[in-house]
Amino acid sequence: MQNLTKGKAYLIPCFIDEQSVHTLPAYITSAVKECRVFFAENERTARRFLKQLWKYHLPGEEIVIDNYEWFTIHKAEPEVRSIFRQKIKEGKNIAIISEAGCPGIADPGQLLVGVAQEMNVDIKPLVGPSSILLALMASGMNGQQFQFVGYLPIDTEARIKAIKDLEAESKKKNCTQIFIETPYRNNQLIEVLSKTCNPSTQLCIAVNITGEKEWIKTKTIAEWRKEKIDTHKRPAIFLLYSGT
Repeated sequence: MQNLTKGKAYLIPCFIDEQSVHTLPAYITSAVKECRVFFAENERTARRFLKQLWKYHLPGEEIVIDNYEWFTIHKAEPEVRSIFRQKIKEGKNIAIISEAGCPGIADPGQLLVGVAQEMNVDIKPLVGPSSILLALMASGMNGQQFQFVGYLPIDTEARIKAIKDLEAESKKKNCTQIFIETPYRNNQLIEVLSKTCNPSTQLCIAVNITGEKEWIKTKTIAEWRKEKIDTHKRPAIFLLYSGT
């Protein structure tokens, strides 16, 4: 007989840096204990993450990973959404786990959260690190008005146009622009920003957030032009501000 009580959806944040499990509060472990089904962006890394979480918060106690049902989110295609709906109807609590940071923030898990909203399911967002917010907090830029625009175009001309548009919008709206890049293209992005933006525009580069080699610096483009920067293959987030 099907359980008439619908399950809940827990949004489980993950550490940004694998050596920084201490950035996650203990109540996340308690929430995971309430769940029977995991939807993860990457099952292998999610399993490793949960084992580290248990070892840190519950020394001497081990999570039995195979006692849970596992599904990969990918882009939450119709089949995955259908499975999600079925598990909720079965009354099972579900954990949605991002690859890094918070589910639903620059993350495919938001599509499953949308399904949960449609089903009028209780959704439990849990506190955890978000590189977007941590970088903004440390940038000294406008935290009252900001937008995250994800990845910029790869094509050089399209990228230059996008940067100029973001810079102009920042000035017009007094808004901080936040974006990311694939780590192996960081240096190329910095070079294009340096050549494209006005000298007085501020650029914050936040590298290895929460990690041992974390550094977050805000300088004008004119100042960055004098710096020799190497962020190749290091996770980074960029913030641009040319407002008043």
